[in-house]
Amino acid sequence: MIIENCNLCPRNCSAVRSENEGNGFCKMGANPVVARAALHFWEEPCISEKNGSGTVFFTGCNLKCVFCQNYKISTEREVGKPVSVQELADIFDRLAAQGANNINLVSPTHFVPAIVKALKLRDSKIPVVYNTGGYEKAETIKMLDGLIDIYLPDFKYADNKTAEKYSNAPHYFEYAKEALTEMIRQTGPAQFNENGIMTRGTIVRHLILPSNTKNSKAVLDWLGKNLPEGVLLSLMAQYVPCGRASEFPEINRRITKREYEKVQDVLFKYDLDGFVQERESASQSYIPPFNLEGVSMNPLDK
Repeated sequence: MIIENCNLCPRNCSAVRSENEGNGFCKMGANPVVARAALHFWEEPCISEKNGSGTVFFTGCNLKCVFCQNYKISTEREVGKPVSVQELADIFDRLAAQGANNINLVSPTHFVPAIVKALKLRDSKIPVVYNTGGYEKAETIKMLDGLIDIYLPDFKYADNKTAEKYSNAPHYFEYAKEALTEMIRQTGPAQFNENGIMTRGTIVRHLILPSNTKNSKAVLDWLGKNLPEGVLLSLMAQYVPCGRASEFPEINRRITKREYEKVQDVLFKYDLDGFVQERESASQSYIPPFNLEGVSMNPLDK
């Protein structure tokens, strides 16, 4: 598989991406590279529940968040095994056979063409979750229409200067708004099965950053005024300094109780439906090991 003129994400690199090499922003080839494919139990309750979410962590990312919990694979790209489209479809089916509630695609944007093909090849028909940092082009999201059941996007920033500082993401707010609108158009309001597991819909996540409550309040203000009924919000308090956060003293700590309360006040103002995370969830123990589990027979095989 080759992508000769890649403009899948807002970077618009027009990059040449051969099977296993690329000269674009993500530095990835066209073939999917997977760092972990296993049951994951720490998503929102309606995603994970008791059986877990069949989570596929892709190597590389179209964002460069200095605080990323998955920095080892998203930015440093230390772990990951290239797989073919058929092998990716087989990974999906193996996760379904393990009893996963869904297939959860984490940081999938740069591999969308291969993912589209793999989803059409899989035998299992459990719901598919598109788990993204929110820096998306609506045109790329439209490629997934009819294949994705649940969108799980971050909505990180309403302030573009903050987006550029911490994620090197110009015009994040504008792209995130347009992409989210397309996601909601595709999925409609949230739907659940008899066990409370989400089968269709969109959950918008927002992670509160320390020293940045103004940005968080602006995000919730926009969401409160624009989210249609049936779209859920997940307010996240799990921030812990990772990646290069130590280079930015203002975010090199957990959020305070007061910061969390200030953001929650906006949440309650709009009475948004969804999930609120406890501050105690801020722990690196929830970050899974990226060891090729579920990708390679030998976890040490890179």
